[in-house]
Amino acid sequence: MYIHLIVNMRIHDDHPSNALFALPCACQNLRRATRLVTRIYDQELRNADIEITQFGLLTALAIVGQANQKALSAGFAMDSTTLTRTLGLLRKQGWIHVRPGKDRRERVFRLTEAGKRQIAMAQPHWQAAERRLRKTLGPPGWKQMQATIARVTNAAAAG
Repeated sequence: MYIHLIVNMRIHDDHPSNALFALPCACQNLRRATRLVTRIYDQELRNADIEITQFGLLTALAIVGQANQKALSAGFAMDSTTLTRTLGLLRKQGWIHVRPGKDRRERVFRLTEAGKRQIAMAQPHWQAAERRLRKTLGPPGWKQMQATIARVTNAAAAG
């Protein structure tokens, strides 16, 4: 039982305070990895005054041209509240434009010229974060990470 595992897990006092410890849950391990990787990207992107979540949405809009909130939410597997907050920040910065969709509830988003400039300014910093992670993992580790993430994502989406 899960509770039994936690109670019987040993956390030694001789571990440094910044040491990572074993977690008994796939979700907790993935969330921790995501936080640590996000930190790398945000450290680099800070030089362009943008966060990785914002950069990801701008990049997605650059690829698709325009999208409604439902499509963005599905594509990022992101809850509507978080997406609404992030889109609001992008709009406030002048990086995206919103227009009404086919009905009163739908809103369609697209990049502005300022958004395109922001992507261009942030791109080298994003590439620096990619290089940092690739260097740490090495080419085989990078490929293995990509394959594992794809398998986990597909399994979670299916189940």
